Amino acid sequence: MKAKRFLSVFLLFVLLVSLTATPFAAAEEPTLPEDPDIQAKAALLMDANTGAIVYAKNEHQELYPASLTKIMTALLVVEAIDKGQLSLDQEITASSSIESLDADGSTANIVPGEVMTVEQLLYCMLVVSANEACVILAEAVAGSVDAFVDQMNEKAQALGCENTHFVNPTGLHDSQHYTSAWDLYLITKEALTHEDFVRISDTGDITLPATNLHEARSLHSTNYLISVWRSRGYVNKNAHGIKTGSTTEAGHCLVSSAAKGSLSFISVILGCDRLTLEDGEIRTMSFYETNRLFQWGFDNFSYKTILSADEYPKEVAVSLSKIDHVTVHPAREVEVLMPNGLAAEDLERTLVLQDPVEAPVTEGQVLGTIELSYDSKLYASVDLLALNDVEASRLLTFWRDVKLFFAKPAVKIAGIALAVLLVLVLLWKLIFGRRRYRYGRRVGFSRRGSYRGRKRR
Repeated sequence: MKAKRFLSVFLLFVLLVSLTATPFAAAEEPTLPEDPDIQAKAALLMDANTGAIVYAKNEHQELYPASLTKIMTALLVVEAIDKGQLSLDQEITASSSIESLDADGSTANIVPGEVMTVEQLLYCMLVVSANEACVILAEAVAGSVDAFVDQMNEKAQALGCENTHFVNPTGLHDSQHYTSAWDLYLITKEALTHEDFVRISDTGDITLPATNLHEARSLHSTNYLISVWRSRGYVNKNAHGIKTGSTTEAGHCLVSSAAKGSLSFISVILGCDRLTLEDGEIRTMSFYETNRLFQWGFDNFSYKTILSADEYPKEVAVSLSKIDHVTVHPAREVEVLMPNGLAAEDLERTLVLQDPVEAPVTEGQVLGTIELSYDSKLYASVDLLALNDVEASRLLTFWRDVKLFFAKPAVKIAGIALAVLLVLVLLWKLIFGRRRYRYGRRVGFSRRGSYRGRKRR
């Protein structure tokens, strides 16, 4: 009976504890944005402020760029302006070489013998994608189109483009004329460092004055994100430039940028289709997907401080000093673009340190690095610096130097040779010294034993 009562009381106690105990709450996993699944052969969204990849799809795949080629063409022209080879107001006469261009290509109807300024030709190239403007400017920069193309490829290589080869300055189709979304980003990033390129590529509509052979031209951008002249369904008030491109082989392509608040993105879209929807709407997917990509970035990402310069994450052991450690701190504050659902506390911190470090240590000396990552994505890698000076002990340093001296291979070999020599000397003394001793005793005994003199009586 007592056992049954005890069991009943015990079970009642367990039940009460289970009802009143607070269940352990598992740590919640950060909520990350869903993949936007951009409908294109390749796509890239980059943080324009930090160069961080926000979204990438087939970013290194070699594809046809069509008129996105003109970003590189314009880059070389504005660089020539910066070098003083050309000026924006410099007049250039169109040569007869523009007559050989494909009549079905994009054009501003420039004719041989027409005189236009460099700036007007840039507007024709970047606003309405005029192929003849590319040829005219290429000849002005390099003397010939072939020489200019060589410069294009040299510049691509200098920028780190690994999947790019240009054949012409226009982007007209050629099987050996290709690039990638990543390489186009590298080219665009460089072009955006030039104010003239930024200004002209962000022009939606402009009227150029009459020339010697043409009345005033009204140019309307082929970029539907910044101009409503051709279509009203894609305009994005946050978008700025940059360049469109389309051929049968390349599909519809677009490089653009957009800024909202503190956020700024560069997007590259390659190989999109033009679709006819069930309601009859014709949708050019390069513009539609670029807008969707920008919106996804603005909705799901923000800048966050993930590391402060005054944090002291570790103490490093110090040798050769009376002080046995030194504190390290990050070299700088780190602010990065992160998904809204991810916090600094969610990041994994990996420290790589010199441990121990030999004195003397100077304030600000690099003693290691700290890496912050989440799910194999690296968000920052920062040097760790010594917080203060640590002086070396002369005595400890002297003994360290003595040990290092005797640890040298040459000294070890000399020591071994000396030891062997000492052993040989000892052996020589033992062997030959014992023989001499024995020989001396035999001679003396022989003299005493062989005495034959007469005994005195």
